[in-house]
Amino acid sequence: MPEVIFNGPEGRIEGRYQPGKEPNAPVAIVLHPHPQFGGTMNNQIVYNLFYMFAERGFAVLRFNSRGVGRSQGVFDHGIGELSDAAAALDWLQMVNRESRGCWIAGFSFGAWIGMQLLMRRPEVEGFISVAPPENLYDFSFLAPCPSSGLIIHGDKDRVAPPQSVQKLVDKLKTQKGITIEQQIVDGANHFFEGKVDDLTERCADYLDRRRAEIAAGGGR
Repeated sequence: MPEVIFNGPEGRIEGRYQPGKEPNAPVAIVLHPHPQFGGTMNNQIVYNLFYMFAERGFAVLRFNSRGVGRSQGVFDHGIGELSDAAAALDWLQMVNRESRGCWIAGFSFGAWIGMQLLMRRPEVEGFISVAPPENLYDFSFLAPCPSSGLIIHGDKDRVAPPQSVQKLVDKLKTQKGITIEQQIVDGANHFFEGKVDDLTERCADYLDRRRAEIAAGGGR
């Protein structure tokens, strides 16, 4: 798992990168939670999702957004962090020019950033959004959401309450041409304390099913 440094809009960005098992391996980026509340690329959920993709042969990148760890710049309330995520995906695709397939995963604040990036990148075939805080951030940009994905959250989440996540899911489910799968982890709070393994297994199962559908010509 080599450490990598690449250029972002505000200077150096620090990341961890696992190359794919094949030259045309799919790529994935994993986005961390809110940096002002301790979110970094070493968050346990981010770490587990990173290895979930790596174990399936993906070329996968996790990174610290501006002002976090050794990444340059200062927190920018989501605007700059979205630019950082776009730069990270640019770097990943540049290193993997033969790649087939692209996924985005994010946790909490990272889910919000990831779903914005999704809107800008038509090549993304799927996403995993963990505990998206619909109550704290504006998700109205998902009009329409361009690809199918998984929204997974806990029923004991007080940061992103289940009823607010449900509003987001219900809105997206009305859109044609995509399929939003929702999973609720019983007993899980926002940080999935004691439930991270369950969360990771569910995400892995979803990823395996979706990739099998795509391989069989099931589209997005």
